[in-house]
Amino acid sequence: MIDISHILEFLPCPTPEVWVEEARKPENLSLILIDHANNELKAAQSAIAIMSRYRTGQFASARDKNEGGIRRQLKPQDQFSLLNKMSRLAREELRHYEQVLAIMARRNITYTHLGAGRYAGQLSSVIRTFEPEKLIDTLIMGAFIEARSCERFAALSPCLDDELKKFYLSLLKSESRHFQDYLTLAEAINGGPVDDRVMLFAGIEQDTIESPDPNFRFHSGIPA
Repeated sequence: MIDISHILEFLPCPTPEVWVEEARKPENLSLILIDHANNELKAAQSAIAIMSRYRTGQFASARDKNEGGIRRQLKPQDQFSLLNKMSRLAREELRHYEQVLAIMARRNITYTHLGAGRYAGQLSSVIRTFEPEKLIDTLIMGAFIEARSCERFAALSPCLDDELKKFYLSLLKSESRHFQDYLTLAEAINGGPVDDRVMLFAGIEQDTIESPDPNFRFHSGIPA
């Protein structure tokens, strides 16, 4: 299995065993796959949205500042690194989306509407509204989402049938790389470490993962 020790070190807590026990129930398998498909699609859409918003390297927010070392425009190397990494990520996430759809089709799982869980909403609540801080926080949030996805694929894989186990283990490498890409971009655009923001997001992430959650989802907390 791919070494994800750096993911486990980054995340503030492991997935609670009670979540894994709930996820392994046969009646929840369809829900897990539907939510997984939704997450892959959202990840691709988020990457494309970042590309669209920052393609020129300029920040459009009315609250942007041009003093105190805060840049109104991305450095060229940061701009092209951001666009290239997000483009690659979007393509990979869409490929994963297609793979989940194929598994669902083979298992006759109907792709029904499934409301979003609270995870992303909780993390996004602390994203700052001015640039480049907004972009930096968005990238840090992306790092947490990818890291948690990777950790849950690893936690779930021993409980699954051979097809799903093989598929989820195959995703570890790409999800791990996506996590690192997001974090590296955040540090580059910030011009240095982002430890203080990572700690803020980590506290929210841990609370979301370890507290009771009324809606069972791929990134949900403890089943209420």
